[in-house]
Amino acid sequence: MLKVTLEQWRMLSAVAEYGGFNQAASAIHKSQSSIHHAVHKLEQSLGVKLLKTEGRKTLLTDAGELMLRRANYLLEEAGKVEAVAQSLSDGIETRLRIAVDEIFPQKLLYRVLDETSQQYPLLRIELQESVLTGASELLANSDVDIAISPYPIKEGFSEELCQIEFVAVAAPSHPLFQQSDALTLEDLKNHRQIVVRDSAISAQKDAGWLGANQRWTVSHIRTSIDMIRSGLGFAWLPFPAIVNDLNSGELQQLPLEQGGRRNALLYLIFNDGDRLGPAARQFIGELRYQTMQMPTCDGNKPK
Repeated sequence: MLKVTLEQWRMLSAVAEYGGFNQAASAIHKSQSSIHHAVHKLEQSLGVKLLKTEGRKTLLTDAGELMLRRANYLLEEAGKVEAVAQSLSDGIETRLRIAVDEIFPQKLLYRVLDETSQQYPLLRIELQESVLTGASELLANSDVDIAISPYPIKEGFSEELCQIEFVAVAAPSHPLFQQSDALTLEDLKNHRQIVVRDSAISAQKDAGWLGANQRWTVSHIRTSIDMIRSGLGFAWLPFPAIVNDLNSGELQQLPLEQGGRRNALLYLIFNDGDRLGPAARQFIGELRYQTMQMPTCDGNKPK
């Protein structure tokens, strides 16, 4: 059984913060006698002198400073517990699970997540990054609450979010740039293509493969970018993910006669809007706002 209560620690903290019993009583709207009694009982229970008087000020002893540092952690945690309880009573969810396709611009996603967390600081966000049908599968299996996917769902809610542009690229040293004439898709088939694997477990799609004689399949777009930057192949990559590489010259767009740029549409999807809580709705609202500023989803901050 604990010898002291959180309320006693709160009283001691107030005395230490405001420099005396009278000042603490005015600040926290308690009587001076109740604060004095609580702190005296605290010292008695612990067998430690926590306060001392110097002139007109009431200060913590060395032992008091040590004990209050530890107690402040308890007070903070108790405050968080109360905040969570309040959130639950208000119908605010404590966890938000989101699946996002890797082609969605990271800078834009981070802004949306940050804005959501500022509104709901106690919300735990669980983010799963996926490829192709992976996000849709996670939603279908109820493993996430909301998904951003290139594939809409037949049941539930699907909303067009934005277009992502893909660019056919390779490293400047790649043999494809040594050809003087404009490239055709047939020219590409003689070289290695880097393809990102569908992250879904069932019913995987094989989007984007040209039918090249050599094919390396990886699990993440960042791996594909690193390989291509190293001169190991070519690929169509999402423009937001490689804009810095294109600007620096580490990657170059392939001079294709046609098909050098492609577009993919991303969807906001969820199963039942009535079951989404306030934090999920905040995320959706912020996502819509940010993407409305940039219908091509380039990831740059709206002006």
